[in-house]
Parts: sequence; structure tokens; C-alpha cells
Amino acid sequence: MSDKKISEEELIESEFQKLLSEYLASNHRKRTEIIERAYHFAKEAHQGVLRQSGEPYILHPIAVARIACKEIGLGSTSICAALLHDVVEDTEYTIEDIENLFGRKIAQLVDGLTKIAGGIFGDKASEQAENFRKLLITMSEDIRVILVKMADRLHNMRTLSSLQKSKQHKIAGETLYIYAPLAHRLGLFAIKTELEDLSFKYENPGIYEEIRQKIKESEEVRTAEFKNFSVPIEEKLNEMEITYEMKARIKSVYSIWKKMDAKHIPFEEVYDLYAVRIIFTPKREEDEKRECWEIYSLITDIYRPHPDRIRDWISRPKANGYQALHVTVMGKSGNWVEVQIRSNKMNEIAERGFAAHWKYKTGEDHDYNERENELDTWLKTIKEILEHPEPNALDFLDTIKLNLYASEIFVFTPKGDIKTFPKDATALDFAFTLHSHVGYHCIAAKVNHKLVPLSHRLQSGDQVEILTSKSQRPKPEWINFVTTAKSKTRLIAALRKERKNIATKGEVMFKAFIEAQSQNIEMDSTINKLINHFKIARRDELFYLIGNGDITLEPSLLKAIATKEENIIIRYLKKPFTSLGKSNDNKEKEKEEDDNEFIDRTSTFYIRPEEEQKRYTFAPCCNPIPGEEVVGYVNDNETVTIHKVDCAVANRLKSSFGERLVAARWIDAMSKKSFAATIEINGIDSVGVLNHITQVISRDMAINIRAITIETKDGLFTGKLSIMVNDAKKITTLCNSLKKIGEVKSASRID
Repeated sequence: MSDKKISEEELIESEFQKLLSEYLASNHRKRTEIIERAYHFAKEAHQGVLRQSGEPYILHPIAVARIACKEIGLGSTSICAALLHDVVEDTEYTIEDIENLFGRKIAQLVDGLTKIAGGIFGDKASEQAENFRKLLITMSEDIRVILVKMADRLHNMRTLSSLQKSKQHKIAGETLYIYAPLAHRLGLFAIKTELEDLSFKYENPGIYEEIRQKIKESEEVRTAEFKNFSVPIEEKLNEMEITYEMKARIKSVYSIWKKMDAKHIPFEEVYDLYAVRIIFTPKREEDEKRECWEIYSLITDIYRPHPDRIRDWISRPKANGYQALHVTVMGKSGNWVEVQIRSNKMNEIAERGFAAHWKYKTGEDHDYNERENELDTWLKTIKEILEHPEPNALDFLDTIKLNLYASEIFVFTPKGDIKTFPKDATALDFAFTLHSHVGYHCIAAKVNHKLVPLSHRLQSGDQVEILTSKSQRPKPEWINFVTTAKSKTRLIAALRKERKNIATKGEVMFKAFIEAQSQNIEMDSTINKLINHFKIARRDELFYLIGNGDITLEPSLLKAIATKEENIIIRYLKKPFTSLGKSNDNKEKEKEEDDNEFIDRTSTFYIRPEEEQKRYTFAPCCNPIPGEEVVGYVNDNETVTIHKVDCAVANRLKSSFGERLVAARWIDAMSKKSFAATIEINGIDSVGVLNHITQVISRDMAINIRAITIETKDGLFTGKLSIMVNDAKKITTLCNSLKKIGEVKSASRID
């Protein structure tokens, strides 16, 4: 036997032993005997066959099996299918032979892989559609088919250099268009990223090499930045005795290029080249979500977070199983840095997708076993689509892509525009997505040309048309069937506005009624008596009930409250949304009611801005100011972080850590300490308007200005005013004063 033959045999055996070692190191049942049989069978079947690179062909199925085992986390059934996946296509053996030797399940996987081995694209559109349909049919029977196919495609991409240029472009384009998106939908993030980079490398080798070289050249600076950024976080994590790994994850070449291309910027202007990833071991598995938020709190105590770039995928994971908490903060160098917080389990699911998800669900052999989960629902949807595929391959592919999510649905406007919603979204959610005014005035919907109520739950693929009426107004009961945060926010704002208008109307009616009486009646005293008799919390609630027709103003009513004849008083039953439209009257009671909406309060935390901040800190995400309604979050060290009640982060804490929230109240109406705030102002540009604005702030109201930025375009201006105030009321007064300037059209506080 020649030295070359011996070295090839040693190489093959060495690669197979690595596969066995990786399998034995996994959590799967140790079924090595069947894997060894599949290896020897495949080796014999491919005997003497070489790949384009000149190496023995058997090295390819071994490599595919290693990827399936180590990088995706599949078990013995899938490993055997990977070893045998080319046997039927390239040799004289049949599926029946595979079934007789290795059983029905392995034979089904090999059959599925053989059906899609010819590639997805042919010369004609109908053939493309049919090939892609084959891929999905086999995938819908057993998801392991596509997972092994992913491993096969990844190894082909890793060894693509041995093929002709034309073949490289075909396979790279196919990979970028089909396999990378499928890998993403399956949660195989690491494989998706590598497929994108390898595809880009062969399609744009010059640009790829240029970006790769620049990444390498900037490594030293990036490493120093990361070290500078991470040191204070590491100190805090060590103090909390958290077991963790902290590393910088560089953006892939492809994602950097996409950003450069989309924003038309050079490499040097891509500031978020890397993200920081913290992977921790929870002290108790059931506490991993809480510990994610604790690490988040620790980071935002050190660095200022970007208010619009917090991503909570631990409370509601992505459809592909991804869980993590992302926050973008301002680093010491002035650049934004994304920090990804994950537990070990979350990290494995993020890297290895559904295979890891099954592992944590079952703890057994981790092969599919036809268990019910979100993936089953997704596959059923795929099967339904396959029954009526689009004739055009690309249309068919796009249709499939829309249904790769299980927790999201896609619906269409009458013009064919696509809208994405969470599962169980209603026609009313759709209306608010089109426009706020469409939501406010909608009366019904047509789904697939059939008339349905606004509460109708939508399904993927529905075509939705909203019917409106100018006389329609938002209704309180709508809150029961809106599901998206955007819809709820807009609806509540509209209901508050509507309620305020009705209360104003009621106040006018009340004053007119009092003035029409023959005897002199003291108005404030009468209001207080009515509030007590009807058991109402506030005067604006009384005016609302009058304006809405729930309380009829008659002389007998005044007589009743004067003589305390309660038998003729109509007992008031509170209606939904009585807490909307808040006023400053009876504020203590109102605050107490608002707190009870989201926590079971046992005590109140009092904030004295003048005392040393040993017991509390102000949340940097919303920067609360004395006079604003706030809530406290109790940290592990028994300090309290103060958030505005409507702060986005506070809303997440409410849903996840209700037991850690306490009611908080400012003890002093006015503080001697100043707090930073930002006012956004818009209006018509004219000579002297900036001088007029600064006079109102500094001279008229004696408020300290920290900074002003003004931008003008096409006769309009937009500005941001950074000021220091000691009470929230001053901000309201300032905004009202600014709006009195003729050129100013709006002025409001922003976080």
C-alpha cells in the first residue's frame, strides 16, 4: 500500500474518530454502534470516488455529520442520515437497502435529502418552483431533513474554492437567497452568519477582502476600546459574584457591507463594529430572567442607555426561539455599544437554534420525536401552502418566507402591502397600523371581502380593508381587543382626549345650570357635595359623567344634596377608564389608585431630592423630575431605582418583576436640587425667533439653559433645548409660554 494511500486512510479514520468524540461529548444517548455501521457502509459505497478538490469523497459526509452533531446539536439518527445522504444519489444502493440496514426513520431522512439533492434552481421557473416545493415537502415531514441539508450546504460553502467560478456564483447566490434566510428562521444564527459571509466572499471577493483587512487593521484599537468599556462592568459583575463570560462579537463582513451600502458610508463611519455579549450561568435556572434584568440594571447604572434601542426578547422570545436582552449604551469613547445579555441556555439556543431548544425541553435523545411545539405549528402552515403553491418560483418562495414565523402573522392591505403583526392581532390593530385617524373612526372591517367586527382575529395571508365613519369615536370597550402596544397607546391617548372634551362640555353644562338657579349657590361647595354623594374621586370625573349624560342636572338634585335625601340619588357605577384624563385635584388619592393598577403595594417609598442618594437612584432611561408620577424598583442591595410611571423600561419591569416594585412619592413639592430636562420645539423660521425663545426661558422664567441646538429647513425650524429645573410643573409652564410665541407651533418635553 502506498504512503499516499496510508495517509488518506489515516486522515479518514482521524476525521471519523473526531465525529465519535464530539457525539460522545454531547447529551445524546450513546448509540455509537449504528453510527459506526453507517460510516463503514458509506465509506464502502464511496470507495475510490474523489471530490473536485481531489480528496476522498467520504470526507464530505463525515464533515456534514460533524456539523450536524457539534454545530447544530443533532443526535444519532441525523448523524447516520448525514453519513449516508449521498449514497442513494451517487451509487447503486436504493432507499429500500437503507431501510433494511438502518431502519425506516433513517431511510426517510436519506430519502428526503436525496429528493432535494439536485439543487433548488433549474432553467425554467416551473422547475424552480417544483424543486423548492420538494425541499419544503420533505422538510414538513421531518425538520431534521432541512437541518442536515443546512450542514451539507455549509460544508459545500466551506470548500467552494475547488469549483469553477460559474459554479461558485450559482451556489453562492442560491445560498444567500434561500439557505441563509432559512437558517435565520430556524434560529441557526452562527450558521446563517457564516453562510452569508461565505456567499459574499465568492460573489464580491474584492470588497470582502478589503473589509476583512480593515477589520484586522482596526483590531488593536477595538480591543483597547472593549477593555476600557468592559472593566467597570466586570468589576460590578464580580462584586455580585456572577459566573459569566464577557466578549466582544465583531459584526460579520456581510453585515458591515450591508450597513455601508444601505447608508452610503465608508467603513470608517460604521461605528457599531462590535457588540458586547455577556453570557452568564444563573444561580438558579428559574431566576435566569430576573438575573438578566439585574445585569441590565448594573450596566445602565454605569453607562447611559439609548431609550429607543432596548430589545426585550426574554419576556417574549422570537419565533425562532431566540431569547436575550439587548441594550445599547453610550461608551466612554462617545460611540454607541450594544450589549447582549444571555444565560448559557439562551446562548446555546441562539447559536444552535431549534435543536438546542428541543434539548432543553426534553432532556432525552433530543431528536425530533414528533413532539408538539411551535415548530409543529409552523410545519403545518407550510403543508397548507404546499397544497396550493404559486406557479412562479420566486412568488412561491416569498409566500413561504412570509410563513416561516410561528408567533407572527402577515396580512395584506387591499393594495397588496404587507403588514406584520403578533399572533392573535385583530382588525382594530390593523386599523391603527394604517393611521391613527383610521383607528379612531373605524366601524368594521372586510377580511377577504367578508364583513367582520373590529374584534375579529386575523390570520396570515388575510387581505384586510377597514371601513370608517366620520361620526365614529374611540370606545372604551375597544381596549379589550387591541393586542399591539402601538394600538393600545394610541387608543388610550384618544380616549383620554375624548374624555377630556366630554369633561369640558360637562363643566360648561354644570356652570350654566348653577347660574340658571334662582338662589345663590356656592359652586365649589356644591361640587364637593356631589363628589361625596356619588362617591367620585375627582371633580373632572364628575364633569365627565355630566357631559356624558350619566348624571342629569335637575333642581331636585341640588335639593337632595342639601337635605341628604340619598334615596333619590342615582348610585353611580364606575365605568371603564375612569382613571383617564387625570387632573391635579385629589392627587394623592389618584396616585394611590394608579399604583394599584400594576402592583400590590404594601408600602410607599418617599423621595427627598435633597438627601444623599444612598437609598435610591434616578433611572437614566427616563430621568424623572419632582412632580412627575414615579415608581420604584427594589434592587438586590435594597436600593431603589426611580422610574417615571410611563417609562418603557418600567413597563417591562411591571410585567416581569411586579413583586420588586414599590409605590414612590416625592416628599417635597419643590426641590432645591436641579434636574436636567430636554424640550423639543418646532415652528416657522424667522429673524429674531431664537432670541425671543431664549428671553422667555432665561429672562421671563429664570430657567438655566444648558444647551440649544436649532436646525432649519425649507422655512421651518426644529430645536432641542437642554434646561435645568427643580419641578415638572415648570416644564409644563415653560412649554405653554413658548407656544405663545407666534412662530412656535409645538413645544414638549422629550426623554
